[in-house]
Amino acid sequence: MARRKIIRITATSLLVLLVLVTAALGGVGWYYSGELLEPEEVPRRYPETALGVDGKNVVLAESRLTTLRGTFGVVWPGGTAKVGDVASAKDGRVERPLIDGTAPSEGTKVRIETNVHQGNPKTSLGLVYSDVAIPGELGDMPAWLVPASNKDTWVITVHGRGASREEALRVVPQLHGAGLPVLLLTYRNDAGAPKSPDGLYHLGDTEWHDVEAAIHYAQGQGAKKVVLYGWSMGGAIVGQTLARSSSAGTVSAVVLDSPVTNWTETLNLQAQNRGVPTWLTPVAELVSGWRAGIDFDRFDLIANPPAVKPPTLLVHGSADGTVPAQSSRDLATAANGLGWPLRYVEIPGADHTSGWNVATDTYRSALSDFLTRSVGAKP
Repeated sequence: MARRKIIRITATSLLVLLVLVTAALGGVGWYYSGELLEPEEVPRRYPETALGVDGKNVVLAESRLTTLRGTFGVVWPGGTAKVGDVASAKDGRVERPLIDGTAPSEGTKVRIETNVHQGNPKTSLGLVYSDVAIPGELGDMPAWLVPASNKDTWVITVHGRGASREEALRVVPQLHGAGLPVLLLTYRNDAGAPKSPDGLYHLGDTEWHDVEAAIHYAQGQGAKKVVLYGWSMGGAIVGQTLARSSSAGTVSAVVLDSPVTNWTETLNLQAQNRGVPTWLTPVAELVSGWRAGIDFDRFDLIANPPAVKPPTLLVHGSADGTVPAQSSRDLATAANGLGWPLRYVEIPGADHTSGWNVATDTYRSALSDFLTRSVGAKP
């Protein structure tokens, strides 16, 4: 009898332990699903410090971000500037040439951004544009339309998670110069755009409907072909557009910059960045899938390639700490077997979506060659 009682207590203890472990895993999964799915206004932090001006150079306190190679934006409350590559870095001072804007005064707290242009196409680039509304299934979505000489082929830009349509401004001058009209899209949960019914991001699983609406809008304005241009999660949205939209046949070319092509691998990298075991990724996916109805396997573009595979330029930085470059390398390796005409360009040392910033000439050259070959754009 005593032995059986011990066994019953042990079984009860194990059951309690199992419940506690399950609850703990569920709590962890809920937390990380919230990090992934819940839109929130990005806090405007200004972690860097301006140290004044030395001749034509902006001087910044040395940090990992202020010493990044390439061209970047410097933003602070009430001001912006565009600075060039590091001219010198010593004694805790980093000097970078001022390309555009006004240098921040000494002591100003600033932020380094990949976005080198702030504002709309007119104020930031001097380009004529129109504010337009894209009719979507959830309501009208604001967009900027920058017209150009080629009326038949439009570029539709799709920014990343938590970013804005300003993300695309750095490539708009080149696209405009190539004669291509550019439609800079917002999508559900963006500022000024409709919210999703559950208030959550769906990581591309529903957002592709908004890109489809933009394609319909372009067609209504006379476009016969479109180029989809996606950054980060915008790449996942583009992938789902190609896979699931009845308008995918209109897409004549695709440009992907640091795209999510496999959410599981992306979540594994972000878990590593946080010091979280990667075996928790399936838990986060399970909870996220339950909360938002997402099938994460659908986003693996190698295992589940899109039905439509137009010529594609894929750019990724080797030092991307947000979306693993290996995912893009793997897709590039598999592309030929998938029947996908894809060119891969890796930018050494570039972090997430900073390939243009780190190696502007390389990026522009690859983009120009691709657009000329794929859609006959002006070089």
